Amino acid sequence: MIRILGDNNSIFNQFIAELRDETVQKDSMRFRRNLERIGEIFAYEISKELDYSKKSVHTPLGIAEVPVIKQQPVLSTVLRAGLPLHQGLLNYFDKAENTFISAYRKYDGDGTFHIEFEYITGPIIDDKIVIISDPMLATGASMVLAYKAMLKKGNPKHTHIVSIIASNEGINYIKKNLPNKDITIWVGAVDQELTVKSYIVPGLGDAGDLAYGNKE
Repeated sequence: MIRILGDNNSIFNQFIAELRDETVQKDSMRFRRNLERIGEIFAYEISKELDYSKKSVHTPLGIAEVPVIKQQPVLSTVLRAGLPLHQGLLNYFDKAENTFISAYRKYDGDGTFHIEFEYITGPIIDDKIVIISDPMLATGASMVLAYKAMLKKGNPKHTHIVSIIASNEGINYIKKNLPNKDITIWVGAVDQELTVKSYIVPGLGDAGDLAYGNKE
């Protein structure tokens, strides 16, 4: 199942527009904050899909029966670009356990690259809801690697994949390489083009560099 939040008119698209805008991108703090705010909106929308149970809350004047989340999700992200988006999700799912995955593009001599996995740290995820976030879903290879790395920690009940901007190629790659059931893909927008260097067009550039500075 694929949910594209940007297909509906809302303030969400204002944040997407600012992320893409090369003038606004010059303010790295603003860029990080927009990633975080988008994460908060994704968290709110995903929360509608979770299971709830009634809780009796004692107020100064009586007792209110309030539906609350039955089971907190496990939040997972791919370092480093995913950190602000992850923080936005964590702002709302503030009791969630967290997993961090280290993976990066390792460029080969012929100009191509492969995804290198380094480590994963986090809790056991058997029968839990997992939310994996990464701002850009380009080829889809990093996300597939992240999902398979998570399986070393157990078998989740359901996985929500969150990316702000995706390519058609990346979405198709996930459909082909991950189970069709028990996975929901959440994206802000889907762009049609992917360059030979696997950058999404029009996209927004390198999210990690824009958030934290250029890397060597």
